[in-house]
Amino acid sequence: MMMTMMNPSMTDDMQMCMAACMDCMKTCMETMGYCLKMGGDYMDPMMMGMMRDCAEMCQTCMNMMMCGSEFIASICKLCSEVCMKCAECCSGMIDDEMMMSCSASCRACADACMKMCPA
Repeated sequence: MMMTMMNPSMTDDMQMCMAACMDCMKTCMETMGYCLKMGGDYMDPMMMGMMRDCAEMCQTCMNMMMCGSEFIASICKLCSEVCMKCAECCSGMIDDEMMMSCSASCRACADACMKMCPA
């Protein structure tokens, strides 16, 4: 039996980070679907893999924050790195609005995650 535990000490930064992670995860998943429909260069394995990894990392980051894990800072740092790498991959298709939207969402998530890391 799995127990879900909400973190009682959820800060404003954590809530903002979770919202950014949710948006990024959703955007990456939608963009992957868009790429599947577009085909061709949109099916670049590295780019598709980065979007998948980014969505998964955002989900993991949210899960860790929800349960108040002691590893939140480490997970947020890694999530930020993955999101920035994904943003760079998507920004290669500068003439495509959907790809630029995904890149922007990933950058916003990376910024929110970095705020969760001690200086």
